[in-house]
Amino acid sequence: MVNVLILLWTALTSLFRSRVRLEAEILVLRQQINVLRRKSPKRFVFRTFDRLVFVGLYRLAPSIVDALTIVRPETVVRWHRAGFRSFWRWKSRRRGGRPSVPLEIRKLIRDMSLANPLWGAPRIHGELLKLGIDVAERTVSRLLPQRRSPPSQTWRTFLTNHVRDLVSVDFFTVPTARLRVLFVFVVLAHDRRRVLHFNVTEHPTAAWTTQQIVDAFPDDSAPSYLLRDRDSVYGHVFRQRLKGMRVGEVLTAPHSPWQNPFAERLIGSIRRECLNHVVVLGEQHLRRTLARYFAYYHGARTHLSLDKDAPHGRPIEQPKLDKIIV
Repeated sequence: MVNVLILLWTALTSLFRSRVRLEAEILVLRQQINVLRRKSPKRFVFRTFDRLVFVGLYRLAPSIVDALTIVRPETVVRWHRAGFRSFWRWKSRRRGGRPSVPLEIRKLIRDMSLANPLWGAPRIHGELLKLGIDVAERTVSRLLPQRRSPPSQTWRTFLTNHVRDLVSVDFFTVPTARLRVLFVFVVLAHDRRRVLHFNVTEHPTAAWTTQQIVDAFPDDSAPSYLLRDRDSVYGHVFRQRLKGMRVGEVLTAPHSPWQNPFAERLIGSIRRECLNHVVVLGEQHLRRTLARYFAYYHGARTHLSLDKDAPHGRPIEQPKLDKIIV
């Protein structure tokens, strides 16, 4: 502030001085500057006020660049241009405009795009309008996450899309109390791990197996594909019947039960949870035992592949802790 007052006072008093006196003072100031330049460092430190003074005088009289000795003329020009940019940056500052999109809406747009990779900005914008969120479609397009490659479904999604058209069949044996061997035939749907049909016999044949397939899929309910092993019980009659029902056969490799994993897992569960704990007396006894187990299997037993739910769906109950029977 003192420097400004001194500068203004000097400018006012110079109006009343003679021309000769002003020239003499200018020469004295220049000589003093020359002396200071010889004894001071090569680079001077200028304050903001000093720069404003030089730039202001340059605006009034550009010819003063010839009288500058402690600063180069191009430096003053650079200061002037920097001030010009700062002035117009300040004048063009943002004073309002469109309101910013809340963080919750930005996160919702991103989640919708990631969960539905085939949806574009128009589809997501339409869903947002139905939710009562009023944003512009251009805003939705700007907030969509960038993808490096075209959207593609995962293998898990691909298999889930086709699992509804797949069933598998298999046999397993059960010894009886009279040392006889019974054969159990099961038909398993892959989508909800449902046992569509089962039956028990002591002497399985191709004709008997074919009849089980007919009983399992009445009224055009046959699946698109049936997975089975290469057992000889699936003879010519069985294959012809499947062909007439327009069911494609998928055969596993020889001695490769792991290629029919759903049916093998079902048989293992039946043995571990049911048959390993009883002595089967005969066909009727085994049929009743399996019927009761499958009722439990479909209505109560939880499955990891079904998100801990039962094949037929099990509602969530809220019982009292003192009434739970384990």
